[in-house]
Amino acid sequence: MKEREGDEEREREWERETERENEREREREREREREKERKREREEREREREREREREREREREREGEREGEREREREREREKREREREREREREWERERERERERERERERERERERREREKERERERREREKEREREGERVGKRERVRERVIDKERVI
Repeated sequence: MKEREGDEEREREWERETERENEREREREREREREKERKREREEREREREREREREREREREREGEREGEREREREREREKREREREREREREWERERERERERERERERERERERREREKERERERREREKEREREGERVGKRERVRERVIDKERVI
């Protein structure tokens, strides 16, 4: 009987020990599950951080694209400004050339006017010269006439 009680006690002890062992195993299993869960959560947080970093890189690329677009627009505005300035300079040069041409034309006109006045003076001088010549000729004719008249008068007297 005592032996049986001892066997039963050992049996119960063994069952308790087995139960404790099973409980420890279940606890280790729960701990492994908790660890797996923590690992999944860490991985998920890491993936979320990576997604956030990627979104930030994308935003930065967009900002850089916008900055590059703005720089390109600025370069285009500068190019257009330089082109407008070159066009204005060409216009000014054309205007200066037209003014030089007008000045050359005015100079040619002054030269023609000066030549016309010189020709006019020359014609006037020649006209006066001819007039003087006619006057001298007239005086000579007049002298000859007077001489002839005197000769005729003398002949009459004789």
